[in-house]
Order: sequence, then C-alpha cells, then structure tokens
Amino acid sequence: MQRTIVTNNPAVWDKYSANALFIEGSAEQVLIRVRDMVHQGYELISHPLPASLRIMFSPYRSVIIGEKRGAADHLEAEIAEESIWKYRQKMSSREIDAGNNADYRLIDLLLLDAALKEDQGGGQPPG
Repeated sequence: MQRTIVTNNPAVWDKYSANALFIEGSAEQVLIRVRDMVHQGYELISHPLPASLRIMFSPYRSVIIGEKRGAADHLEAEIAEESIWKYRQKMSSREIDAGNNADYRLIDLLLLDAALKEDQGGGQPPG
C-alpha cells in the first residue's frame, strides 16, 4: 500500500523524499494540507498531532497519509479538522520553540520512523 509523508521537516525530506510531500511552511500548514487531503478521500494513517504536549511546540510536523479511497471518511476528516483547532488553541498561548530546531527535526524523524515501522508490522521503514 502506498504511503505519503506530508512534512515540513528537512530531515524527513532528506530520508524519504521519494515518498514525501514537502510543505514549505509551518506545522500548521502541514496540518491544513493533511486536512485537505483527507477531505479529498486520502486515508489518515498517523495522527496529525503528537502524543506529547511539549512536541506540540515543535516547528516540524510529519504525518503519514495512505492511498486515495474515494469519498472522505467522516471520522478521519473530523480528526484532521480537530487537530488544526487543537493546534491553534495550544499555540495561541505559546510560541513555537525555534531555539531547538535541530533537536525537533531529529525527534520528528525518529517518531516518524517508529510510526512507519509500526504501520509495516514491525519491519524496517522505507528509505
């Protein structure tokens, strides 16, 4: 099954460019692009938001999208929409932590690697 990584992380792009869509912009712009793709019928494979609140303040976001299936899945569309709303809500009281960009790039890449490995049933991630 084809997977696409929607990312604004240059480290992810360097490793997975054959299977990635690079967004020149913010983490919020990545979430918006993911939402738009889900509304077009693409499958949402990984959750758009990180599990950790601290990682929410990262300037980088990478989300795994599956193949286009036709009609949008209403639950996945709701998850994508709510992710943007939650991101904006959290970021309204906090600035992006740009002082640790190298660390955030690495963390985002490691989390993506783990998600890809889990999605493939424990195998090696592509790349």
